[in-house]
Amino acid sequence: MNDVIRETVNRLLDRINALSDPGPGYTRPSYSELESKAHDIVAEEAEALGMTVTRDAGLNMFARLPGLDRTAPPLHIGSHLDTVPMGGAYDGQAGVAGAMALVAAFVKSGQKPKTDIVVTVTRAEESVWFPVSFIGSRGLLGRLDPQDLEAKRADTGKTLAQHMRELGGDPDKVLDGAGLEPARFVEFHIEQGPVLDDAKEPFGIVTAIRGGLRYRNAVIEGTWAHSGGAPREARADVVFALSELVMRLDELWGKMLDEGKDIAVTVGRIDAATPEHAFAKVPGRLEFCIDLRSVDDAALDQMDALLKEEIARIEAKRGVTFKLGTQSRSTPTPLSTQLGDEVEEAAKALGIAPRHMLSGGGHDAAAFALAGWESLMVFIRNWNGSHNPDEAMDPEDLITAVSVLHKAWSE
Repeated sequence: MNDVIRETVNRLLDRINALSDPGPGYTRPSYSELESKAHDIVAEEAEALGMTVTRDAGLNMFARLPGLDRTAPPLHIGSHLDTVPMGGAYDGQAGVAGAMALVAAFVKSGQKPKTDIVVTVTRAEESVWFPVSFIGSRGLLGRLDPQDLEAKRADTGKTLAQHMRELGGDPDKVLDGAGLEPARFVEFHIEQGPVLDDAKEPFGIVTAIRGGLRYRNAVIEGTWAHSGGAPREARADVVFALSELVMRLDELWGKMLDEGKDIAVTVGRIDAATPEHAFAKVPGRLEFCIDLRSVDDAALDQMDALLKEEIARIEAKRGVTFKLGTQSRSTPTPLSTQLGDEVEEAAKALGIAPRHMLSGGGHDAAAFALAGWESLMVFIRNWNGSHNPDEAMDPEDLITAVSVLHKAWSE
């Protein structure tokens, strides 16, 4: 069985990752021809295994393998195939390859799973392309809003609706969802931190997914001046203003952690290099983004309030103006205890004791959980972080996790 799982995982990862814009790393934008071709590869492999393949109005893909109990809620298992720009070989891809390997193990052995298994490959999970979270999974669940369809893709400027329509989707019908009854969803995914690698453990069971509070398009406006002529007290320097904010947020983050609160703070995409900037200038404009994460909405609100207090103080001190822009937010999401227990029981039967852990990043599994599904994530060890060309994963760790789920879904 493990040979079948291993061969399927390695082949699919190779085939999917052969599709990419120029590197480094791998780039398959959401709702692009490359993402569609990656879906077609999975559909081809699924049909070769005798599975029935369908797509919904948003072009999410479903490949069904019948199980012993056709009346029980099916197990949907899968992930996404779009990437961030110059991302890695495993974020999303590993989950799809693992799902297909699980099905291949049942098909090649002639054994049927307990229930139907539906390999579910979503579109547009990476919100870097469109400023909307979990487009594919929320779309199939009927949880997108009309304004979401007007979001513009970062590289083309075309709307989500335009991109869907160009690839053969129907954005008007997406708002109605795919008509699925709440069922069960499992997502294999590389861990996006070092916990499993530090512990030398192949996989872990995710108990909750942190929510996020984000300002994607924040701006600081100050005063342009000559770097040699403007005295310190007369400057409104946006770089010093942001530096002061960043250092203060780091202090507040540490204090909240010391108080036992779950919080992560990131200041990213700092841009002070527009054509107006130049050597010998005091910078007068800067763009940045802020990303707060926590399993506790109250902690997100607390850090947001502290952020705004610090901004008011720095504005008064330095003569600059902060414009945070529109806030986007995702809800902290507990995952299925029942599903976690079933996976843990199967793991223990194979001599493995997986740890329980949090996910700092958002994932499709959260969208399913928020829609009332039993939803679970299984993290796979990764030692080079995520969303970068150096993502790392030992395929044997994924093979181990797939073997556990095979046992859990065997009679």
